[in-house]
Amino acid sequence: MQTIQLYNLSIGYGKHAVVSDINATLNSGRLTCLLGRNGVGKSTLLRTLAGFIPPIAGNIYIQGTPLERLSHQELAEKISVVLTERMDIRNLTATELVGLGRTPYTGFWGVLSDEDHKIVSNAMQLVGIEQLAERNISSLSDGERQKVMMAKALAQQTPIIILDEPTAFLDFQSKVDTLRLLAQLAHELDKTVFLSIHDIELALQITDEIWLLDNQRKLHTGTTKQLIEDGTLHHFIESEHIRFDADDRVVRLQK
Repeated sequence: MQTIQLYNLSIGYGKHAVVSDINATLNSGRLTCLLGRNGVGKSTLLRTLAGFIPPIAGNIYIQGTPLERLSHQELAEKISVVLTERMDIRNLTATELVGLGRTPYTGFWGVLSDEDHKIVSNAMQLVGIEQLAERNISSLSDGERQKVMMAKALAQQTPIIILDEPTAFLDFQSKVDTLRLLAQLAHELDKTVFLSIHDIELALQITDEIWLLDNQRKLHTGTTKQLIEDGTLHHFIESEHIRFDADDRVVRLQK
């Protein structure tokens, strides 16, 4: 099912468009990776879809409803967001942080009900961090902290999860674990999971679909196979000293 639809979308800041004429859709049950070099507008696109930045032109539909018609409450019930910025949350335990995902449902005082506590516990179990429940966030590794943030997004119980570079700052094994977990959440819970990433090789091996912003800031969409066959990935990756092995889906350095 289509959960996000973009029509003739232009994004940017003020009147300055960073990317224009975007027409694309995101689907439930799919992991979609957004690729592109630094500065081409990946974070701007994510923040626009999340409702943090207004579009310059065009339309965004969230489950069939124009984004601008959704209240903050309604948007928080449809989209959860995990950003790269590190919040000042050093005094919270992992459970308390995951519990913040219930904020859209807890009212003014933010008191969790028994049902909320069950949802928080289930989210932590799904991500595999029950053992971190009483640990202070400041004591966690980057990989553990990222899993806590994903559990928070799950506790929010939204059909759409948007993540800005969730593998940044992680070691290789943690990158793999994070991407496998996100793919599992998309497939088993029928969620739309949309993330930006610089780890091209990992993304190509695990993603269901790719959105690629090229150097001319044009958006290409499709499966890895489709973007290999039409030459998009070769053109994006290859340079004088870099070659893309389409058969193995790996990047090789040329000496």
